[in-house]
Amino acid sequence: MDFSLTEEHLMIRDAARDFAQTELLPGVIERDNAQTFPESLVRKMGELGFLGIMVDPKYGGSGMDAISYVLIMEELSKVDASASVMVSVNNSLVCYGLESYGNEAQKEKYLTRLATGECIGAFCLSEPEAGSDATSQKTTAIDKGDHYILNGTKNWITNGGRAEVYIVIAQTDKHKGSHGINAFILEKGMPGFDIGPKEDKLGIRGSDTHTLQFNDVKVPLENRIGEDGFGFRFAMKTLSGGRIGIAAQALGIAAGAYELALKYSKERKAFGTEICNHQAIAFKLADMHTEIEAARMLVMRSAWDKDQGNNYDMSSAMAKLYASKVAMEHTVEAVQIHGGNGFVKEYHVERLMRDAKITQIYEGTSEIQKIVISRGIIKD
Repeated sequence: MDFSLTEEHLMIRDAARDFAQTELLPGVIERDNAQTFPESLVRKMGELGFLGIMVDPKYGGSGMDAISYVLIMEELSKVDASASVMVSVNNSLVCYGLESYGNEAQKEKYLTRLATGECIGAFCLSEPEAGSDATSQKTTAIDKGDHYILNGTKNWITNGGRAEVYIVIAQTDKHKGSHGINAFILEKGMPGFDIGPKEDKLGIRGSDTHTLQFNDVKVPLENRIGEDGFGFRFAMKTLSGGRIGIAAQALGIAAGAYELALKYSKERKAFGTEICNHQAIAFKLADMHTEIEAARMLVMRSAWDKDQGNNYDMSSAMAKLYASKVAMEHTVEAVQIHGGNGFVKEYHVERLMRDAKITQIYEGTSEIQKIVISRGIIKD
């Protein structure tokens, strides 16, 4: 077992850390307060190759591995989870889905623009009545021969208002269950495609989350991804990789909160000494450091499995389950270590605590991850 990072990985990590600290950190509190999407920063991330990290260079991507992706996601998430979730969706769900399962014409038309940051993408699976139960799609795609007619609603869509390319999962034949579902590429501006108001959220407030409405949207046959009925398998295969991105995001949120708490504990004095010298605080820091390192090992293992071509369904589920738990628990502890200051926005940890919660919910709730893991255990 080799736990060391390559020189290239260290350079990538340092570049992401530098960008996060110099570009994302200034203004992150203001963006959170105003729920502002970091438009100019998105363009800069595209220039750095963060929006097509694992995409083949022939399609404008960076051609890096999943380990690099995890390192970038962790560093961005330490500072701004609203920016990192946009990176995760564009990479894990949209670019990966198109590169792995799209045809050459689809890749040439959409993938290069997405990988370079010329535009960003959105992945549209969740509905008011179909979140964890992805087979219960109410959005319909009626087959008209050379095109489909889409009707329905998608909600909680990250990048929903700012994206230009949307991958939409819809039901074509409900009698076939999961085998009657298809995945389609839609573009902003298609007649009948409407974007609802931005959601007012607890955390990741700078990310662009909307409900989408489809009213008799005409989608050409060539915009279907894969064979008829491939949509559900496409969604599940894509979400397995998405879990790695969100696990890395959760890891970054936890690590960011820990670093702030450690720094504060060495500066704040109580009872005549820095609070890090009090066992009550020192033991909190010890627990945080240990569990964050454990989460990091799980996240790296899932990325390594992906890079090696191994099945990563279980390892990504375990990484997301545990890293999101660590993120939630230790952002709370970071607030506690900061005391009253932890409740104040300028110290950042209250925002990280709010951001942490969503990592236990989106791209498969913690309960769904346990289903994935338990089925894998029983199958083995």
